Amino acid sequence: MATARDVMTGGAECIGENDTVLDAAKRLADLGVGAMPICGEDDRLKGMLTDRDIVVKVIAAGKDPSECRAGELGEGKPVTIGADDSVEEAVHTMMDHKVRRLPVIDGHRLIGIVSQADLARSVDEKQIGDLVEAISQPG
Repeated sequence: MATARDVMTGGAECIGENDTVLDAAKRLADLGVGAMPICGEDDRLKGMLTDRDIVVKVIAAGKDPSECRAGELGEGKPVTIGADDSVEEAVHTMMDHKVRRLPVIDGHRLIGIVSQADLARSVDEKQIGDLVEAISQPG
């Protein structure tokens, strides 16, 4: 049975919780991604930061992205999956929490991200269809 470790995209780069949102936006642009993990000084995952968070919670709210810290946008306990958990568990976790990206944790260390695209290459079409439908439905 395939695990999260088998299908994840490894080498996920973090933005530090004390880095500015402006720095985070530049990193997202440089990497060509729409989200990245927020990591603390203790190297533990603090949350996820998306380009949408920057637009809605910073720009639209009239905050200065060069003053706002990335850690201010990581709300609550991040939803994660264990590296050795099954792909099916990853699908169910993403459906239950309506998330498009799932940080993969080995112990307390972030080792990668499982995205919808990663799962699309690994599970059957019905599971992907169910996942997309669950994530896309309003809260």
